[in-house]
Amino acid sequence: MRLNHILRCTASVAVVGVAAFGFAGAAAAQDGPTTVDDIIVTAQKREQSLQDVPIVVTTLSQAALEGAGVRDIKDLQILTPGMTVTSTQSETATTARIRGVGTVGDNPGLESSVGVVIDGVYRSRNGVGFGDLGELSRIEVLKGPQGTLFGKNTSAGVINIISEAPSFTPGFEAEATYGNFGAWGIAGSVTGPLSDKVAGRLYMAKRERDGFYDVVTGAGPRQETDDQNQNFWTARGQLLILPSDDISIRLIADYSKRDEYCCVSTQVRTGPTVAFINAVGGQQAAPAPGFGELPFSRTAYANRGTGQTMEDMGFSAEANIDIPSWNATFTSLSSWRNWSGVNGMDLDYTTADLLYRPHDGGYGFELDNLTQEVRLAGATDRIDWLVGAFMTRETINRDDSYWYGAGYTPFMSLLISSQLNAGSSAIPISPNIVGCLTRPGTTAQFLTGCLATGGMAPSGPTAPTGPGFGAGHGVQDHYRQTTESFAIFTNNTLHLTDKFDVTLGLRYTLDDKSLSGVQDNLGTNGAACGGALGNIAAMTGALMGAGLPQAAAQSTAGRLASNLCLPWANPMFDNRRIGEGHSNGEFSGTVKGSYRFNDSVMAYASYARGYKSFGYNMDRVQGPTAANPLPINPSNSLLFPSETVDSFEIGLKNTLFNRSVLFNITYFNQKFEDFQLNTFLGTAFVVESIPELTSEGVDADFVWFTPVEGLSFSGGVTYTDTKYGDFTAADLANPGNFPQLSLLPGARASFAPEWSATAAVAFDRSIGSGMKVGLNLSAKYSTEFNTGSDLLPYKMQDAMTLLNGRITLGAEDDRWALDLWAQNLTDEEYKQVAINAPLQGSAFQTTVQPNGTYYNPALDTQTYNAFMGQPRTYGVTLRVRY
Repeated sequence: MRLNHILRCTASVAVVGVAAFGFAGAAAAQDGPTTVDDIIVTAQKREQSLQDVPIVVTTLSQAALEGAGVRDIKDLQILTPGMTVTSTQSETATTARIRGVGTVGDNPGLESSVGVVIDGVYRSRNGVGFGDLGELSRIEVLKGPQGTLFGKNTSAGVINIISEAPSFTPGFEAEATYGNFGAWGIAGSVTGPLSDKVAGRLYMAKRERDGFYDVVTGAGPRQETDDQNQNFWTARGQLLILPSDDISIRLIADYSKRDEYCCVSTQVRTGPTVAFINAVGGQQAAPAPGFGELPFSRTAYANRGTGQTMEDMGFSAEANIDIPSWNATFTSLSSWRNWSGVNGMDLDYTTADLLYRPHDGGYGFELDNLTQEVRLAGATDRIDWLVGAFMTRETINRDDSYWYGAGYTPFMSLLISSQLNAGSSAIPISPNIVGCLTRPGTTAQFLTGCLATGGMAPSGPTAPTGPGFGAGHGVQDHYRQTTESFAIFTNNTLHLTDKFDVTLGLRYTLDDKSLSGVQDNLGTNGAACGGALGNIAAMTGALMGAGLPQAAAQSTAGRLASNLCLPWANPMFDNRRIGEGHSNGEFSGTVKGSYRFNDSVMAYASYARGYKSFGYNMDRVQGPTAANPLPINPSNSLLFPSETVDSFEIGLKNTLFNRSVLFNITYFNQKFEDFQLNTFLGTAFVVESIPELTSEGVDADFVWFTPVEGLSFSGGVTYTDTKYGDFTAADLANPGNFPQLSLLPGARASFAPEWSATAAVAFDRSIGSGMKVGLNLSAKYSTEFNTGSDLLPYKMQDAMTLLNGRITLGAEDDRWALDLWAQNLTDEEYKQVAINAPLQGSAFQTTVQPNGTYYNPALDTQTYNAFMGQPRTYGVTLRVRY
């Protein structure tokens, strides 16, 4: 009967309670499994024992997640070796990586390498899947390409999230939390039958918290003196309908709203441009002696607001129909989702008024998605078979804006005049030199006189009367990308003998994408650049008159023009209409062989091919010209190609000591081609396809259900050697990007620590009088890794250990429990992502340096900022259940 099947599924889900890798919680100790056989996963779209699945899966139960304080996918990383989750300019730019492979940046045209699936519904961007996950049944982290069953954009892995379903047993749960940083939260749920064939569940939560950063606002107008706060509420309603013994329908509707401010960054190295920030009335972290690395700090500088508002809503309908005559089940899963987010940003991360984006709706994006998946799965004595189809239509609308502050023109003047002063001391460093370079119809003679006075002559024949950058709204761009995707797939396991299985999976995906948009300069924005471009010959003559050789003068003149023609100031983008379209079909699939030596040991080997779709850079991308090696002209196409991966694994799954110990170990070797690297070039996020990225290593997992009542241990270790292949400028779609990527060839990739290890202990014990006590500790260790896509040395994060803990006192019947908890218990100080501060120095040079790259540490004048990890948080949570 369908009802019995649902109840069996519910039981098997709950049975993961004391499951692999960090399981705690009072209920788990008494009602959970006592052997490894009870750990059930759905990694192959059917319920199976974890030890029968020939892939690497980390499965985390409800109790494990609760014990480690997991509420979103960023919290999840402490339980998963080889996985990192970071965010940058806003919580929308959240990125998951597995085995050192993932994507970063705020370009919504770039789809995720690690797929996030919530109750069967694929979220095409990690940031869209970020948020309070509500009541969780379990989470499965599948490592390596999962392109057969989970789709095209899962080239590095899948985070498969399964929420609690409605129950026909009435129940009510509520919790209240209070913690440091002014944190508080309330959440509650109710479930039970609405009739003999319909059950419902409703979950609601509200959480607030002050920010982790102290913010120096300078002259403002920013009012908030903290940043990265929390203020959201969420609601999730479900219906489980059982119209007959053979049919079940699950309907889910959810809505979340966030109204917060995030994210500032803080200086980790302040470079020489600090003098210019100060000169225009700004402030940032004071430089260290010799412009060295600064001590860790969560004090940030921002004179503009960082408000962010996000709305996430959706509906899904899953129907399962048993076909007894075929011993099969037909599944239909339909979904609609809409996500939108708008942000304010202080783009220079100082209190100087240079560049910003107000929280007025001019910067953000909206994603609207419809999906339909159908599957037919069945089994005979010798084959478990599955066929299916998947269709989606997705629309992304992105708005981008830039606003000039009053300090932008004098700051650019100081930057440019300092470059000229370095070549000729006759030209002073001045905040008024832009008007010399941008004056229409200028001559070399005029420039010579104007530069000599630093543009400080208010009148006369050398007056700097050229246009600057007017304060206010300078850019408003609009992009719209539409995607239609269709796939058919099959996944079949042949039981060739009682011990030997072969799994064959194949998927064909056809993607059709189109991009339209308009890039628009507002008012007189672009006039300064236009004037400079018209004066390149005069600049060259003036610089030759100052003593520079012709070649050096020409190069310097081009560089001066480029400084005034950054993408947000370039008139060639003004009213530029965009219209592109592209289609591509790709096969992905897998072949696996598994052999069970006995009831305790299974070996397997697999090959999988993954595919990640092509996309478009929704940003202003400039390309080099023949006359000037520096970028001035807009790139003709914003398209970047698809990414593919070939992955090999050899694994051994062991169930030992009377089914009480799990020990799994897997060797993996992955080769990515046309790896989509989203890198910040100082002025825009640009996806550049790196010809080759390899990831090789070992995953090992361990669980021990000890003979001591209520005591369990678990852990995992991942060793990875993830590195880029050797490549040159000629191997890139845009060779002009190579200088900023010149540290990559042959180097270890960012966010790819060599070693990553997790460990957890859970202990629950009755103490009499109807009471019990619980203890959970979860830890993760990572060796050092670089947090920047360009691998600059100042972006390294040292080896670190994160520790979460929880002590629980409660009733044996789970009617109530009081938790004392802490996240990042040792207050580890670490970077999430380090970035080049815009306009504040240069890391890479324009010529090859003695080390063969374009980077020379002795010439690095760049100011570096970082988005920091969360500090220690702690609090108490009271939970009641009826």
